[in-house]
Amino acid sequence: MRTGSLKNKTVVITGASTGLGATLARKCAQQGARLVILARNGKRLEAVARECEQLGGEVMTVVGDVAVAEDGKRLVEAAIERFGRIDYLVANAGVSQWTAFAEIEDVALFRTLMEVNYLGAVYCVHPALPHLKKSKGHFVAISSIQGQVGVPLHTGYSASKHALQGFCDALRMEVAESGVGVMTVLLHWLKETELRQRALGRDGKALGTASRRHRAEAVSLEEAAQAIVRGMQKRQQRLYVPRRLRLLAVVHALWPPLAERVVKGKVAREEG
Repeated sequence: MRTGSLKNKTVVITGASTGLGATLARKCAQQGARLVILARNGKRLEAVARECEQLGGEVMTVVGDVAVAEDGKRLVEAAIERFGRIDYLVANAGVSQWTAFAEIEDVALFRTLMEVNYLGAVYCVHPALPHLKKSKGHFVAISSIQGQVGVPLHTGYSASKHALQGFCDALRMEVAESGVGVMTVLLHWLKETELRQRALGRDGKALGTASRRHRAEAVSLEEAAQAIVRGMQKRQQRLYVPRRLRLLAVVHALWPPLAERVVKGKVAREEG
């Protein structure tokens, strides 16, 4: 695998106003990257931009929604106008779910999950692809282990991440000869984020204070961001965070009933 510094590389990150996206932006800024960050909350986005500038990065903010195709185009156009190239596109924006399928009151939440988690990535990488080909850049999709293994209470979320994984696997083969890399990041649950609070409940609205915190085995933002930046530098194709998740994927492929028992047990403990 090729390795390289992010210094003077143009890194575009969606969902960068909080959580993993903001942490990734700061990590890239520390290495001297030129950043274009997008989120819906302009005030929070500007705060992250100021932090990144203090760390040595050059930053441009774009307020927008990845679920809107036109905003994906605006993001790419802004990056090219400001920096002239795109070396990395990190599709990080996402929304979760925490409710049993039978209890869902409005199945429209499935559309929301698919539009943000899957189409949100498509809407950004499609206009960016010609520029990634010019730079022989890298497309990074922040996914989840749920892109390979279904999880109870996450039917819609798991479906959206399966769609994202399939898209990335197919795209990787299509663009391989052009020099563009495609990496999917298969994450465990993350702590220190607002993902649980923003997860969609049975009524299709964010759980807010009704959500529970993840237990100790959840991954910290620092750990996840460090692993992802290393994966970007090494141009990996598939990154499990933490690495032990790879074992679950293997077990699921070889012995699905065992994997399902493990997953159900972990979800039950999260609920307890």
